[in-house]
Amino acid sequence: MKKIAVIVPCYNEEAVIAASYKRTKQVVSSLPDATEIIYINDGSHDNTKALLDEIAAEDKTVKVIHLSRNFGHQAAVTAGINNCDADLAIIIDVDMQDPPELIPDMLRLQEQEKANVIYCVRKSREGESAFKRLSAKLFYRVMNSMSEVRFPVDTGDFRLIDRKVIDEFNRLKEHGKYIRGLISWVGFKQIPFYYQREARLAGETKYPFKKMLRFGVKALLYFSKKPLSLAMSIGFTAVIVGIVLAVWFTLGKIYGFSNAETGWTSIILTVIFFGGVQLITVGVLGQYIGILFDEIKARPDYIIEETRNFVE
Repeated sequence: MKKIAVIVPCYNEEAVIAASYKRTKQVVSSLPDATEIIYINDGSHDNTKALLDEIAAEDKTVKVIHLSRNFGHQAAVTAGINNCDADLAIIIDVDMQDPPELIPDMLRLQEQEKANVIYCVRKSREGESAFKRLSAKLFYRVMNSMSEVRFPVDTGDFRLIDRKVIDEFNRLKEHGKYIRGLISWVGFKQIPFYYQREARLAGETKYPFKKMLRFGVKALLYFSKKPLSLAMSIGFTAVIVGIVLAVWFTLGKIYGFSNAETGWTSIILTVIFFGGVQLITVGVLGQYIGILFDEIKARPDYIIEETRNFVE
C-alpha cells in the first residue's frame, strides 16, 4: 500500500476552504491507499487559519502547516513538499479550478506509465479573461525560447510527483523557487495529463496581472542567462548605430549633404537611444545581482509558526 499526500496551499481562502475539503475528502476516501491532506496556511489574515484548525481537529488525516507570515504561493508549496513523507504527492490549489476528482485518474496513469511526474495540461481555462489566457500562452512559449530547460506549455503547479522527485526537490537549496520549472529540471519520466480547468469556486484570484508579471520575470531570470546576452546584443547594436551615425555626420559635414551642425534633434535622439540602452543593460544586470544577493543571504523560504497533526 502506498502513502499519498495531497498538498494544498492556502492564502485568504475562507470562502472555499469548507467546500474544498469536502470535495477533496470524498475523493481521497475512495482511494485504496493511505491518503492524507496537507494544508499550508500562507499567513492568511482572514478566517482561513481557524477553519483549517477546525478541520484538523475533526479529521486526523488532515495535516496543517501555519506559516509565520505570507511568504508566497511557491514558498507554501515548498513547505508542503519539504514536510511530506508520502510515496506520492499531488499539488493542487484550494480554489477548485483544478478538480480533485481527477486525482484517481492521475494515479492510474502514473501506475500504468510508471511515471515519476504526471503534469496536468490545461485544454481550456474557464472563468479567466482572454488577456490572462493569452498572456499565459505567451509566457510558456517565451520561457521555452529563452531557457536551457524545456518546459511543458499550458501547465500550472497541479501535478503528481513521486518520492524520487520529492527527495531530489528537497535537495535544491536555491531561493525564489519556480516549482514547475524545477520539477521539469530534475528530469525522470514525466507524462502529460490533459484536463479542462474550471472556474474559481469562490473568492478572488491571488495572481493579478502585476503579481503574474513579477512571477514570470523571476522564473525567466532563474532559468535563463539569455537576458544578459540580449542586453549585450542591444549594446553592441547601439555601438554600431553610433559608429554609422558618426560616419554619416562626418561625411555630411565634409561633402555638404548634412546640416547636422545646425540641428540638435539628431544629438538629442542619439543621447536618448544610448541612454536607454545603458539603462536596460544596467537594469538586467541589477536583476541578476539581486538574485545573487538573495541567494547569498541564505534565508529560509518560509518559517513555520505551528502545525497540526504532525508527529513530532
